[in-house]
Order: sequence, then C-alpha cells, then structure tokens
Amino acid sequence: MLAAILICGTSSVFTSCSDDDDSGSAQTETGTNNPLAVKCINGTFIGKKTDNVITYKGIPFVGQQPVGNLRWKAPVEYTADNGVYEAYEYAKGAWQAEGIVPSMGEDCLYLNVWKADDTSAEKKPVMVWIHGGAFVGGGTGMDLFDCTNLIKENPEVIVVTVAYRLGVMGFLHLSHLADGKDYPDAQNLGLLDQQMALKWVHENIAGFGGDPNNVTIWGESAGAASCTLQALLKGSQNYFQKIIAQSGSPSVTRSTEEAIACTDGIMKALGCKTVGDLLKVDAKTLVEAASPYALNTFPERDGRILPSAPHEAYANGAAKNITFLQGCNKDEFNFFALAMEPDNFLVWAADRKAKKFAQMTENEVALVNSYLSDQQVESWEANSRLFSQSWFLAPCMRMSENQTNAGGKSYTYFYRVEASTPMLKAAHGEELPIVFCHPDQTDIDPTFCKTMRKMWVQFAKTGNPSLSASQSPDGKAKEWPLYDTTDKKVMVLDVSDIHPAKESEVKIVDWNKSYFLTKYYMM
Repeated sequence: MLAAILICGTSSVFTSCSDDDDSGSAQTETGTNNPLAVKCINGTFIGKKTDNVITYKGIPFVGQQPVGNLRWKAPVEYTADNGVYEAYEYAKGAWQAEGIVPSMGEDCLYLNVWKADDTSAEKKPVMVWIHGGAFVGGGTGMDLFDCTNLIKENPEVIVVTVAYRLGVMGFLHLSHLADGKDYPDAQNLGLLDQQMALKWVHENIAGFGGDPNNVTIWGESAGAASCTLQALLKGSQNYFQKIIAQSGSPSVTRSTEEAIACTDGIMKALGCKTVGDLLKVDAKTLVEAASPYALNTFPERDGRILPSAPHEAYANGAAKNITFLQGCNKDEFNFFALAMEPDNFLVWAADRKAKKFAQMTENEVALVNSYLSDQQVESWEANSRLFSQSWFLAPCMRMSENQTNAGGKSYTYFYRVEASTPMLKAAHGEELPIVFCHPDQTDIDPTFCKTMRKMWVQFAKTGNPSLSASQSPDGKAKEWPLYDTTDKKVMVLDVSDIHPAKESEVKIVDWNKSYFLTKYYMM
C-alpha cells in the first residue's frame, strides 16, 4: 500500500500502458512517406494525430532493453536503424508494486512526444518531463501525464515524457557483493537511464520541430529530485539549459551506507548471497522483497555518478549556468500522512525520527522537539509539518540559496492553494492536474490554472516565467523576481492573488529549527 501512496502525490486514477503484450513502437513495412513520420537516428517513427495534436508513443531511447544479462547494467546506447515503426501505444511501465500501472516489464526504457500539427518553421522550446513516485513507482503512460490538452493550449512548445528503471531495478547497490564489481552503476541506473533519454532528445528532437538548444527538464517529487541530480551528472548539462523542479531536491538521496543496508536487507529476505543469485530471481519477487524499503530506495550519493555532497556541489557552482524555476507546496506531507492514516503515520514518523535523532547532537534534537511543540495543531499534523520542512520546504530554500550564492538564477515559488478536502490543504502533488491541463481532475479556478501553466511555458520559452498583462490569462502582469539572499523573494501562488513576497512574510521555512535538517538529507 505504501508504494501506491507514494506515486506522484495525487489522487488521480492511474491508467496507462496498452494491454497488448508487445509495447512500444511496432515495426511496419510502410509509412516512410507518411506526413506523421519522423526520421530519428534509431528509426523512423510514425505518430497519431488527434485534435491537431500529434503523439509519438513508445519510442525506445536505448539500443537494447535492460533484460537478461543487462539487468543492473548501464543503459546501452541506441544505434542507427533504418526501420520504420508505428509509435502508437505506450510502452510497459518499469517494474514496481502491483496496482499502480497495469503493464510492467524490465523492457521499459521508452519515451513519448507531443507536438502541435502546424507549419511553423521556427524550432520550438522543448519540455522534458521526468515523472515522480518516490523512485519506486509511476510511469509515463498515466492519464495524468497525457499532454494533449497542454499542447492544445500551448502549441508553441513540444513536450517529451521519459521512463526510467525504478526501485530495486534502478537503485540497488551491488558493488559490495563478492561478484558485484561488474555492476558499478547499479545504485544509480535510473539516473543514467534519464541521461540517455536526454541524449536521445538532444540528438533527435529537431526532427519533431524542437530546438535541442532550448530544453527544459521538468519534474515533480522524485522527478524534480531527478532534475536537480541530472545537473550534477557528468555530461548531462550538454542536454538542457533550464530546470523546473516541483517539490523535489537533492535531499531525496541516500548515503552509500544506507544503500548497502537496504541491499543487505533485501538479500536476506530473498536468501541470496551474490548478484548471480539475484539474477535468478524474477522481477515480481524482487519488487515484493524490496517493498519494506520503499522510502529508502533512492539515488545514492556514491561520489562517482553523484557527488557525495550534492547540496555543497550546488553551493560551489556546479550548476550555476542552469536557470531554475523551483518551489514547494505549503502542506506537502499532509498527502502522505492522510494516505497512511494519522495513527499509522505517527508510528512511521516516530521510527524515522528515532533513526535520525541518533545522528544529531543534543541541541539539534532539542530544536526539532521545540519546532514540534510550537505547532498548535494535532500531533499528526505537527509531525506532518516537520516532514514537510525536512523533505521539501527547507531543501527547496537551500537550493535557491545555494544556486543564487553561486552566481546562478532561481525563480522560486510557494504554492498555497488548498484542496477542497479540508485536511489535505496545499498538499504534495496538488498542482499536477493544473500544470498538465486536466480540468476534470481539479476544482481550482480555471483562470488561475491557465495562468500558472502559462508561467511554466513562458519559463521554458525564455528562461523567465514573468508575464506581461497581455500574456497573462487574467489580464494582470506577473513580474516574477529572481530569488536573492537578502529579501529572499518568492512568487506566492494563491488563487485570488499571484504575487511576489519576501520569504519572511510567508514563512516557508523555520530557519532556526528546521533548516539545518537539510544536512541530514532525508530525515
């Protein structure tokens, strides 16, 4: 159940992949002259047009899928292919807990493209979406991530959604095992998959009318964390110029020691001693054995693929040439707390706190307890606020601080729009139906939703999310200031009033009692 709770932080119904056993692009003998055909390095792909939007689904971005002896191996680069393929259906989702996506497989490394059917000769900005799901679930074929409405409303951009290996298949430390030296990348394969997808986009998107030199990578939750981590992977910055990070940061990572402990627990549950033993275990059994570690199977700060201290890397200017739009929601953790149910959440929270308190000084523990006692709400919500601070709000502010101090640019937001469910409030993922233009999945004011989307698209186009009065759907100019470390200005996203404000006026983070928690990454 916990794994399902973690997927994207939204109550949307998850429907996805085709029911056919064969997913992804199917080869065809005809179609090279089809107006919906696009020639790419690894094949010619034929899309489908609906309501003036052309979609290309299930395009592979690797040369071989990670099956058989390629399990836990780095993605294989795609090669030249003169074949012609129908790109009509979503591919299988990555292996994860049952009930999240209807079709799963280890052959899951595919992407999808949405574009308007127009005659524009000008290359369009590209937005590449990396889905969330706590690095253990989710997929590109979910209804929520259908981009048809988004492209109808904003035909001036192209949107790509990419898949990657998840959980035990994408983030499993193996190099400490007796035969693990042949699997040096297993702990961060999901990130390497994303990087290969970004390379594919860079080298092929021009054929779809996209500008490979104007690419924004974009994600929420684990997807946002992925975006911030991609900026730290060697070579990735060649493939994008801007990042939109919704409720995610480099804090959503783990140490090598935590990764090894996770692997050892899974090995013990399976009765395995070596990677060779693990290779004999089917994917479904592996995922089930890893389910108790759903909130521990994160990318690893391994010092090779990822820096051992990502926040410090940002502070030292590792991504100062990348422009950010990043932010968080006021009541992030309420989604998780209510999904677990308050009593169960308090048990979970007590366990997490105990483990982290063991790493803290007495003074730091006292600060956390003082923060909790300051909250004049029920115990579950006080703890929810603490985890909102340590997982989302404080790391977001640290990212803005570090990026700005290093000479980079950050446009920072604070989403305060409350859901109609009273206890949920402005929870994790509540903005997703808005930015993906699904009015049937949200009851938020349509003009506000359109304005928020327009700022996202404007950022992808220009690197600045500000809107003039003529560009803004509500007819009011939206001047979004860059974050600075003196006034710490953010854009407050309220239904009735989108406006900039000093952080001290809206109080996103408790700078004395919770901001320091970012040094512990995930509390």
